[in-house]
Amino acid sequence: MGSKNKLKRFKENETFKNVIQPTREEVVNNFSYKGKWHSFFGNNNPIIVELGCGKGEYTIALARKNPNKNYIGIDIKGARFWRGAKTALEENLPNVAFVRTQIELVDFIFAENEISEIWITFPDPQIKYKRTKHRMTNTNFLKKYHHILKKEGIVNLKTDSEFMHGYTLGLLHGEGHEVLYANHTVYKNEGAPKEVVETQTFYENQYLAIDKPITYIQFRLKY
Repeated sequence: MGSKNKLKRFKENETFKNVIQPTREEVVNNFSYKGKWHSFFGNNNPIIVELGCGKGEYTIALARKNPNKNYIGIDIKGARFWRGAKTALEENLPNVAFVRTQIELVDFIFAENEISEIWITFPDPQIKYKRTKHRMTNTNFLKKYHHILKKEGIVNLKTDSEFMHGYTLGLLHGEGHEVLYANHTVYKNEGAPKEVVETQTFYENQYLAIDKPITYIQFRLKY
């Protein structure tokens, strides 16, 4: 994408009522929507968050299917989620919002027990050892997720990375968390949740076209 196109999207994002673009300082110093997301949506419906939402394909697809739930996509790359935000406005989906910020600030964006569910879709596996602190299912991130999730809240990890799947599964078992469902080739096994196999991202379709296995874990955190 050219820089001109990016700038155009950044400017459009500023006009979208479903996009919030706080500074880092605004996030860490008592973020205005923290603990008040129900007032943003104007209802008390469950809130589901997609971390590293990219173009917002999962956020939009799930919001279409579940009008009685609110969906928030989070990504630092606003030019990407511009597409999802625009689609939500075009389709008049009032249960969708996007926040441009770093994922490691998620516990500043939401209050304790504010979220019902988290989706992590095709994250960078950060395979190199020195990058483990950025791995989205490491212990530090899991503790942040546990803080913002309701007591029975769940986390979904969908990835094409066997490494990420194995690393996460090992960590969950090692720390005594509750693995509700795990499969290293989710499209070739029966019993997968519908929301997992009925929604594909742009890149996921490319993986499926070359028969690359898609893995999935659904889990509940116990700290």
